[in-house]
Amino acid sequence: MIIAQTPFRVSFFGGGTDFSQFFNRHGGAVLATAIDKYIYHSITPLPSPLFDYSIRLAYRKVECVSSIDDVEHRPFREVLRYLNVTRDVEISLAADLPHSSGLGSSSSFTVGLINALTAFQGRFIAQSDLAACAIHIEHNVLGDTVGCQDQVLAAYGGLNIIRFTRDDTFVVHRISLPRSRIEELDECLLLFFTGITRTANHIEQSKLESFDENQDSLKQILDLVDEAHGILTGNRSLSEFGALLHKTWQLKRRLATTVSSPAIDAMYESARAAGALGGKLLGAGGGGFLLFFVPPERQASVRNALAGHFEVAFSINATGSRIIHS
Repeated sequence: MIIAQTPFRVSFFGGGTDFSQFFNRHGGAVLATAIDKYIYHSITPLPSPLFDYSIRLAYRKVECVSSIDDVEHRPFREVLRYLNVTRDVEISLAADLPHSSGLGSSSSFTVGLINALTAFQGRFIAQSDLAACAIHIEHNVLGDTVGCQDQVLAAYGGLNIIRFTRDDTFVVHRISLPRSRIEELDECLLLFFTGITRTANHIEQSKLESFDENQDSLKQILDLVDEAHGILTGNRSLSEFGALLHKTWQLKRRLATTVSSPAIDAMYESARAAGALGGKLLGAGGGGFLLFFVPPERQASVRNALAGHFEVAFSINATGSRIIHS
């Protein structure tokens, strides 16, 4: 049995500049981290002559089919086809958190499946190739309207600045911090579920339709990446990092009317009134998880203000996709 473990991610700064429509003109960058919440792919050989099917997939439903063309789950089907695994395989999926919630789950799925299937084939795939393969499949095979940060974070893990160049390449810069600084940042981050799941494609598409109008906001979002990096790596108070999150959230809300909603705004303002210095809705917008930066002495007040919303405990700087059993 092959088991791949692949992290979800939290993006702090730079979201939106990881789309080729922007970085091919201006360059792009994100400051983000993999977190210790994962998706798992388990793969075993299937002796199909003993069964009336040759592919079995178990996720929210179970598919047992004789031809890859009959697989209903499109990402499963196209990744299997791309890697030429067309029969005699059984794959099961499990995850720590729900999909469509702003944590990069679709790319974690793609990266994890590629990693598990290449191991199943007896091959090794480097992190750079794993991320690039996932980007290619999501953009050019599946035709998804997604950026490029999620695939890189799922493959590499860690707390990073990822820079996207005008020639469609990316460079991962691991942010090297003392353990005490990592722990200090960890202790100030709270994650709450809005109760809303959504698909990102239509939200990202609405942003791209307003791409020309969003240029100035995206450039400001990009500038905050290096400012945030300076706060993390310098001697400045991390409270400035929290305040900068509030600034990037205000810029992100301008990108499309679908990014936020009255319910999300009310939840955000309740947390701010209770002591959060800043925060942002993760992912494309429209629902999913709200991240807050809250000094430890104010966290009880924020938790009380958001008592009706589920909190997920997490840690940053998690490892990238890896094979944990073979």
